[in-house]
Amino acid sequence: MATLYEKLGGADAVNLAVDKFYERVLQDDRIKHFFADVDMVKQRAHQKAFLTYAFGGTDQYDGRYMREAHKKLVEKHGLSSEHFDAVAEDLMATLQEMGVSEELMAEVAAVAAAPQHKKDVLNQ
Repeated sequence: MATLYEKLGGADAVNLAVDKFYERVLQDDRIKHFFADVDMVKQRAHQKAFLTYAFGGTDQYDGRYMREAHKKLVEKHGLSSEHFDAVAEDLMATLQEMGVSEELMAEVAAVAAAPQHKKDVLNQ
């Protein structure tokens, strides 16, 4: 059975989606301030590696875990549930723009918005 990573189109599709996603995020007044001092080349690379792992493209992920990676954003910048939801909205809008089917978008949403991921990102 194909992984979500394979169904989405593998590395090329994930790379394109991440690049388009961050173009959208950096225009989103609700969340763009979180990325003001971020090295976006590194950020894109981290996100590509994480999504490759999360979508089943590899069983290894060497990046920081969600809780650790977002701790400072929660403590110093007030990262909240509304911000998490804005990121999820931007991801879904990006996938829709790319022509990803509703069925695959639902699979992506189930992974991205899993309750444990949200708790980890928000350090709850």
